[in-house]
Amino acid sequence: MEKPTSPFGEFMAPKISSWAFVLAVRDLDASAAYFRDVLGFQMLWSESADWRLVQRDGVRVMLGHCPDDMPASALGSHNLFGYMSVSDIDALYSEISARGAICTAPADRPYGMREMVVTTVEGHRVLFGQDIPE
Repeated sequence: MEKPTSPFGEFMAPKISSWAFVLAVRDLDASAAYFRDVLGFQMLWSESADWRLVQRDGVRVMLGHCPDDMPASALGSHNLFGYMSVSDIDALYSEISARGAICTAPADRPYGMREMVVTTVEGHRVLFGQDIPE
């Protein structure tokens, strides 16, 4: 199989698109419900015994049932699983905090981002960020 090239004959690297995360969770139904009911994700896999897939816009999170694993809340700073860009962080904060999200208020950072941290019911954390206009 021939590798794709640009019109100039240069090798073109494969494009990686969308975002997908895989999280080990102890309580599959509670975690899936939090993503759906609080964070606004759509449930795509609801019938599987050991997996739930949730999606919002281009982001997918696969939740794997691991009832005997260490809880994410016991991982300290290693419970951070991703960074998601958002077009309007203040609107997202208003939306999800009104539904009971465990999150910090958005704050401007010195590196040009406005960010907030969202924590799941099991203690996984994800950062949401928006570029601060110059």
